[in-house]
Amino acid sequence: MIIQIDSREKPKAIGKILEEFDAQGIRHPVSKLMVGDYMNYDNPRLIIDRKQNLSELCCNACQGHERFRKELKLAQDNDIQLVFLCEHGKGFRQLSDVIWWENPRRWKRQRNPETGKWEETETKATTGETLYQILHTLERKYGCRFLFCEKEETGAEIIRILKEGL
Repeated sequence: MIIQIDSREKPKAIGKILEEFDAQGIRHPVSKLMVGDYMNYDNPRLIIDRKQNLSELCCNACQGHERFRKELKLAQDNDIQLVFLCEHGKGFRQLSDVIWWENPRRWKRQRNPETGKWEETETKATTGETLYQILHTLERKYGCRFLFCEKEETGAEIIRILKEGL
């Protein structure tokens, strides 16, 4: 098995993934992919895009929605099954678990000008329920998939998905 890695993946961030590839005897050349981060030469129509956590995924799907949507459309137009593998961990195993996500940007500490005391105030940051609805809609509309794993499992999960399919 040969897995092509997108050249925009930062080497420092994927060290453990490369160790897993090496341990399993998988060659992993690096060059630019049209979409995503990892592709098996034996099945170039299935590509994985790795996300380090739900915060990154939320930022891509919400703040960067138009760019994210264009990537999904590009994959769809080229008959590519795009799988987003989110390394969030902490009990997140399937898309429906996103409903319970607590966005770290949802609450902000600030000083109350009247009392001088620090208080937690709610922001308009995306909730887990809203993010779930967005991701679920993207799955239906573009045929992509959102999967989850622990950071330590990422290399093995990439290999499993690219070898076995979905």
